Amino acid sequence: MSGLNERQHSNKLERNYKEFDKFLKLLLIIGIIIISGFIAYAIFTPRQGYITFGLLNSEKKSENYPTITATGENVTFYVSVANYLNRDFSFRLEILKGDNNTIIGPAPSENSYSYLNLSTVNLHHGENWISSSLNVSFSQPGNNQTIIAELWEMNGETINKFWEILTLRLNVTS
Repeated sequence: MSGLNERQHSNKLERNYKEFDKFLKLLLIIGIIIISGFIAYAIFTPRQGYITFGLLNSEKKSENYPTITATGENVTFYVSVANYLNRDFSFRLEILKGDNNTIIGPAPSENSYSYLNLSTVNLHHGENWISSSLNVSFSQPGNNQTIIAELWEMNGETINKFWEILTLRLNVTS
């Protein structure tokens, strides 16, 4: 009797292993299909582009920015923009001045006033642009006087979207 039970138990065990083996093969095939889908998605999905936007000092370098100036004295700087969006990018720069009441965040500045608007520039993918020298002066002394550069994408003559904001904070002496 025990020999018969052992054979039945052995047959059940063998069937269970065969069923488990089929199930494991099915899971492996499904896993390979899913991973292949992720790989295909990563290969064929275009990379999201980006814009670089920077302030340069009077020597066209991104270092040693002025922190102190006197009233009526020009602060000279440049703005650079590079397009890596995989498409053309038309933009306009607005240069603003602000003070302690100016609110600067991820959106356009508040409580600042426009100092200069540059004409629309169109950049092809991979192109870099540097402005001509920009000069800003302050007529009133004070701490935390701010030069603000805002980058706006243009669609023809109309503003399409706000992109980025950069600031240069100065202490203005008399």
